[in-house]
Amino acid sequence: DGRGGDGNIQYCTITTIDESPLQAGLLWAGTDDGNVWVTRDDGANWTKLNDKIPGNPGYWVSRVAASNAAPGTAYVSYTGLRHDDFKPYVFKTTDFGATWTSLATSAVKGYAHVVKEDPVNPDLLFVGTEFGLWISVDRGRQWAQFSANLPNVAVRDLAIHPRDHDLVIATHGRGLYIVDDLTPLR
Repeated sequence: DGRGGDGNIQYCTITTIDESPLQAGLLWAGTDDGNVWVTRDDGANWTKLNDKIPGNPGYWVSRVAASNAAPGTAYVSYTGLRHDDFKPYVFKTTDFGATWTSLATSAVKGYAHVVKEDPVNPDLLFVGTEFGLWISVDRGRQWAQFSANLPNVAVRDLAIHPRDHDLVIATHGRGLYIVDDLTPLR
C-alpha cells in the first residue's frame, strides 16, 4: 500500500523537483508516495495537489516539469512500475495546480518516466515511457511514437540543448540518443 515497511519502503521522499524558469520561488515537487506539491513563495508554504488531479493513481511521481511558457503551467507523470500497472499517467495544469487534465491517450504505451515541454514551442511535448518516446505537436491531444533509429527501449530522461536545439534521450541501460535540431517539429 506504499506506506513503508511493506517491502519497497516508500515514505515521503522527494523524487522530482523543478523550479519555474519564469517565476523565482515557484517550485513543483513530487514524492515516492504519490504526492504532488507546489509552492509560490520559495518553500515557505506548500500546497498538496493530489485531490485536484483527476484519476490520480497515487503512484511514485516520476517527474514534475515547470513550463517554459507560462508560470502556472506544469506537468506531472507517475510510474505504476511498483504496482504492475503499465498505463501511462501524465497530467497538465495551467492554473498553478487548481485543476489538471490528463494527457495520456491510448496511443501512449507504457508507464511514464518523464514529461518535457519544448522550451521554444509549448505545443511540442515529449513523454518518455518504458516502451519508448512519444511526441505531441498539439499540447498532448494526439501522440505519435518516435521511432527513427530509436529502439523500443525505456526512455528515462530528456533534455533539450538550448543552443543546438537537439533532443537528448537517455535510455535505461542503452545509452544516449540525440535527435539533431528540433526546428522541423517546432
